Amino acid sequence: MTADVLRMPRPGFGPGHVHAVAGCYFVASFAALGLPPFLTEILPELGDRTARWAGLLYVVPTVFGALGAPVWGRLADRFGRKRLLLRAQLGLAVTFLLAGWADSLGTFTAALVLQGVLGGTFAASNGYLGAALEGTHLSTALTLMHGSARAALVVAPIVVGFLSTWLSPHRQYALLALLPLAAALLLAALPEPQAEEADLTEMAQTSEPAPAGALRSLYALEFAFVFSTVISFPYLISLVEERIPGASPTPAGVLFAVPHLCYLMAAMPVHTAFRDRARAGIVFGFVCVAIGLAGHSVADSLATLIGVRLVLGVGLTLGLVCLSVLTADCVKGRSPGGLFGSLEFFSKAGAVASGVAAAAGSARYGPTAPLLTGAAVALITVCATILRSLCTRWSHTCPR
Repeated sequence: MTADVLRMPRPGFGPGHVHAVAGCYFVASFAALGLPPFLTEILPELGDRTARWAGLLYVVPTVFGALGAPVWGRLADRFGRKRLLLRAQLGLAVTFLLAGWADSLGTFTAALVLQGVLGGTFAASNGYLGAALEGTHLSTALTLMHGSARAALVVAPIVVGFLSTWLSPHRQYALLALLPLAAALLLAALPEPQAEEADLTEMAQTSEPAPAGALRSLYALEFAFVFSTVISFPYLISLVEERIPGASPTPAGVLFAVPHLCYLMAAMPVHTAFRDRARAGIVFGFVCVAIGLAGHSVADSLATLIGVRLVLGVGLTLGLVCLSVLTADCVKGRSPGGLFGSLEFFSKAGAVASGVAAAAGSARYGPTAPLLTGAAVALITVCATILRSLCTRWSHTCPR
């Protein structure tokens, strides 16, 4: 079996299966991504009249998701990726029902904790795909999965806001529990991705796993990228209100969506262009993220804000796509469940750290502080990545 054959999907696993997994992740993400922005409206119904716990509860599912992801990943490698993916979808359905019918702050908090512990659909979906695909096929599938997350991030808050006219965001948790339940029913019809024994033997002989240093580098890049991009989310509306006094919520919503829409439009062409030079792409992506974030500090009109958000969108697209390529390289010769579970831990750790940094910086220095912090982290990552590349090249060329 040649290396090209090893890159092909497993028999019986085609593009339709990949799109089904991505579609299921999209619908299951609706409540998880669309309802947290409405916590300030949900918590007064549960006794927290000033919604003072909104910031903490926003990150509760992320924290517990980070803690549980590596464990669920290893269990998927042991007991089957499809089985653990179904568990994740059904876990979300149960926790959304509990959150929707919670009648106290304590019960609602417990539901969010369980959402983090029992969820993990992104890592589970990627682990499932990682067992069925390799190389370019896998990185393309991972790029599509990130697109599902971006689409849900853009569409879900709009749909939740529209439904709020008839049903409170709190009760929408129970309604949207139907989505991961429907996803589980669809996923139940998909095959369990398994390699034939001959394939496994051939793969062990022809495909060596990436060195441990590459895996550590991937985890570090994932943490830094999530930190530097997510830190721009929480206080964007405050920044827009400061720069464009009297503006309606619509411009802020559009500005929030611009980088994600950029990814949806350009991800696949960028994957084609950078799949053979992912390291260069990730460096360029971090540079664009740094420029875009720093540009927010001087943007003082709708046009300039759109411009810096587009630059941030270029960085977001390059970063996510090239991280997908690097991840696909690291999966070779490794158990996909464990790798994607660990990767999810570092991703969520970056999100939590960015939330803490954003809250602390904004409280002390205003809404531009989180953006400048993210830009600084992005630039430090660029310097560290270039330095590591130079050291690696020097060690290979230096006479022994």
